[in-house]
Amino acid sequence: MNEILKLENINYSYIDGGYERVILNDLSASFEEGKFYTILGPSGSGKTTLLSIIAGLDSAKSGDIFFRGEKISKNLLHKYRRNDISIVFQQYNLIPYLTAVENVLVAMTETDNEIPKDKRTVAYNLLERFGIVKTKADRRVGQLSGGEQQRVAIARSLASNVDLIFADEPTGNLDTATEKEIISIFKELAHEFGKTIIVVTHSDAVSEMSDQRLLLKDGKLNNI
Repeated sequence: MNEILKLENINYSYIDGGYERVILNDLSASFEEGKFYTILGPSGSGKTTLLSIIAGLDSAKSGDIFFRGEKISKNLLHKYRRNDISIVFQQYNLIPYLTAVENVLVAMTETDNEIPKDKRTVAYNLLERFGIVKTKADRRVGQLSGGEQQRVAIARSLASNVDLIFADEPTGNLDTATEKEIISIFKELAHEFGKTIIVVTHSDAVSEMSDQRLLLKDGKLNNI
């Protein structure tokens, strides 16, 4: 498999009570196309911080991120966030006054990637693939269950035709059965669609279903 994302010597710290607290310490890692990764770690180890940095939502104190061999500099950050990555959040982050299909359509307008002209049909088909039939796709997302809203969020992450999908505790609010269904979707996205999936989780059950398990501890990221 080809390397798609590379982290080199990432450092991150902040001042807490007059002392410097180191969260990431010369962290290096690489991720390949078509694989499903999970990142575990103790509470406060910096999992969400790491995900925010590689998604371009926060900045490391030092170190470099490479996407397909190209360094993500400040002038390339907007393009990277717009065209190369999507994020699935624990709280779904859907637009509550829009329907499920409208939420997916919004994502299609926020990328420069090639999108089919019949966007609405594509959006319905995408939602249906993840178990959201048309009658539900036409409902406001607040009328859907938590598991259904997370499926909408995943469909939205695919709508912009990106290669990297990050997820921060995406099953934290879901029951065990729904959690397994959502993780099966992530596996499908990696293995059948060739997407690279990186999920931050506290759940061993979720992690055990991934292709590669990583542990963030003492500022370093290592295979389990």
